[in-house]
Amino acid sequence: MQTDLTERDLDVAERILPRYVGAGPRYTSYPTVPVWQDAFPEAEHRRALARAGESGEISLYTHVPFCRSLCHFCACNRVITRDPALPERYLEAVDRELETTRAVMSHSPRCVQIHWGGGTPTHLEPAQIERLFRSTTDRFALAPGAEISIEVDPRVTREDHVATLADCGFNRISLGVQDTAPATQAAIHRIQPFEQTRALTIAARARGIERVSFDLIYGLPHQTEESFDRTLDAVLSLEPDRLALYAYAHVTWIAKQQRGFERSDLPGPRLRMRIMMRAIRRLTLAGYRYIGMDHFAKPADELSGALDAGTLRRNFMGYTTLDGVDVVAFGPSAISELPGTYVQAEKDLAGWGEVVTRDRLATHRGYVLSAEDARRRALIRAIMCQGEIRPDAFAARLGPDAARAIAQDVKSARPRLAPFVEDGLVELKDSGALRVTALGRLFLRQIAMIFDAHLGDASPGKPAIYSQTV
Repeated sequence: MQTDLTERDLDVAERILPRYVGAGPRYTSYPTVPVWQDAFPEAEHRRALARAGESGEISLYTHVPFCRSLCHFCACNRVITRDPALPERYLEAVDRELETTRAVMSHSPRCVQIHWGGGTPTHLEPAQIERLFRSTTDRFALAPGAEISIEVDPRVTREDHVATLADCGFNRISLGVQDTAPATQAAIHRIQPFEQTRALTIAARARGIERVSFDLIYGLPHQTEESFDRTLDAVLSLEPDRLALYAYAHVTWIAKQQRGFERSDLPGPRLRMRIMMRAIRRLTLAGYRYIGMDHFAKPADELSGALDAGTLRRNFMGYTTLDGVDVVAFGPSAISELPGTYVQAEKDLAGWGEVVTRDRLATHRGYVLSAEDARRRALIRAIMCQGEIRPDAFAARLGPDAARAIAQDVKSARPRLAPFVEDGLVELKDSGALRVTALGRLFLRQIAMIFDAHLGDASPGKPAIYSQTV
């Protein structure tokens, strides 16, 4: 895959980008969540779990839903609370969920990756963090060199949190920054002086948590090119290993508090696009590799290595490493990616807790992939992660029939891909191979949509279910 964006690429991208603006999936799964079945059978969940980890490795995700206050841009599943009893009940419930899940699994894989997201995992007190970590690793043995990462909010994360994380073995920390401009922070209800971010970054590195990531969001209220430049000046001064540059998702049908932004505060489409392109220019000039979609990493980072090795993966944690490893998830709304099956837990904290404390799986929504789904998922993942489709490469994993079908999928899509070819985003071969150019990697989401057999569910006139692609 071509990976280095040139200044000419960025000039062309800025010119053609308006033609590709629209709503579409982020492809953290295929099929995407809106297609999944509600009231998914627990028996199907158990069958998929029994097969998980057959490779000998497993990735674990835990959703910690608590936040001290509501950030108005946020559409995540979270519980705003300062009640100390709620985290205690959560820890008791997740311990039971871990026990039940491990009992269902037939294999004994080593855990090669742990990630805690939220909410705000460091809403938990240090002793509670250690308790949750031990509860997890008592059931799943850690592999040497496992990646152990956590999302943190600098406003609530103290030095004793950092010390506990280091003692547990966390080796990557992801800080929510979003924007450093006071006007934007006030509008999104997240006052976070950059000194808090700086102090936490320094403290983490001093305790041996050397891999640091920052999350930024463009398209927020009151942002301008100049104001976001100042945000980039600040975060680049700390030299994070990775940066995520997320597009603000205006999804008022999910996050009702976002409706206050609609008056006049949000940057318009053209300004939003200019902010994004200017940020991409700055990050690539600063030496970060554009991994895809919204992720940037230093050349020595594991994401860069996975991109080069063809083992890059895209799931509900965004871009990550360890392609081919099953993901088992815990906590309310957490999503597991199991053999041939996706499963999401009950979203409501009380409802989830009531089920798991009865030693059952809190199965809420899920999807069992058909043979066509599995083929199209492989095809879309190849676009999103490797930037190319080589039908022959799928033969060993999916069989020769599927490889031939993938070649036919590409050939059948030629008329819809013609604008992408004309704009220099993709190259097509008579064999059914497809190659995304370096410029085309800015449009991975739009290219993948060509092969999505379920997009009819988001047709005009139906309720909005996807955010804007830019």
